[in-house]
Amino acid sequence: MAITQHPTAIVSSKAQIDNNVKIGPFSIIEEDVCISEGTEILSNVYIANGTTIGRNCLIFPGVVISTKPQDLKYDNSPTKTIIGDNNEIREYVTIHRGSQATGMTIVGNNNLIMAYSHIAHDCRIGNYNVLANVVQLAGHVHIEDWVVIGGVVKIHQFCKIGCHAMIGGDVKVTKDVAPYTLVGENPPKVDGINKIGLKRRGFSTEVIKEIEVFYKLVFHSGLNNTDGIKRYLELHPNGILPEIQHCIEFIQRSQRGVYR
Repeated sequence: MAITQHPTAIVSSKAQIDNNVKIGPFSIIEEDVCISEGTEILSNVYIANGTTIGRNCLIFPGVVISTKPQDLKYDNSPTKTIIGDNNEIREYVTIHRGSQATGMTIVGNNNLIMAYSHIAHDCRIGNYNVLANVVQLAGHVHIEDWVVIGGVVKIHQFCKIGCHAMIGGDVKVTKDVAPYTLVGENPPKVDGINKIGLKRRGFSTEVIKEIEVFYKLVFHSGLNNTDGIKRYLELHPNGILPEIQHCIEFIQRSQRGVYR
C-alpha cells in the first residue's frame, strides 16, 4: 500500500517514508526524517529534522517532534529524536531532540504518551510506559519499562524512574524513584510497592512478597540504604532474585538519591 498524504500536508521529497504511512492535513515533515510502515500522522503535526519514527505509531493533532532543545548550552549540533514502534502520542505532545551532551532523545516501544506532555532533550523512555496528561519531563530524565506516571507530574532533570514504578498525579519528583515502588503524594515518599501493577504483569506472589520484604528492610527499618542492602544480603547468603539485584544496582548507582 502506497503512502497516503493529504494534499495540504508539506512533506520534503528527501524524507524517507515507507509504504502504508498516512499523513494528515496541514502536517509538516522536514527532509531529515524517517518514518516506518504503518504509522499514521494526523493533522497539524510538525516533525523536524533528525527524527526517526518506527512502525505502527499513531500521532495525534498538534504534536511537535524533534525541534531544538530548550537548553541555552545547545550548540546547534545535528542531534536526533528516535521513536520506536507501536507508540501512541496524543494531542499537543512535544518531544525535543537531544543536545550535544548525548546526541539523542529516545522513546522506546509500546508507550502511551497522553495530551500536552513534554519530553525534553536527552530523555530516554523505555517500553510499555504510560505518561498521563501534562506530564513534564526535564532534560536527561530516564524512565525504564512498564512505568505509570499520573497527570501533571513534574520530573526534575537527570532523575531516573525504575521499572514497574507508579507515580501519582501532580507529584513533583526531584529524586530517583526506585523500581516497583509507589510514590503518590507531596512531599514524595515511597508508600509501598506497586502490587496491583506487578500482579497484572504476571509477577508471582513469591516475587512480589520478596520485593516487599526488601524495601521494608532498606527503606522502612531505620537503616540507611547502604546498611539496609548489606543486611538484606547477609540474610540471603545463597543468592537473591534478579528483581532484587536490579533494585540494589538502581539504588547504588543513583546520583540524585532515591525516595524512601
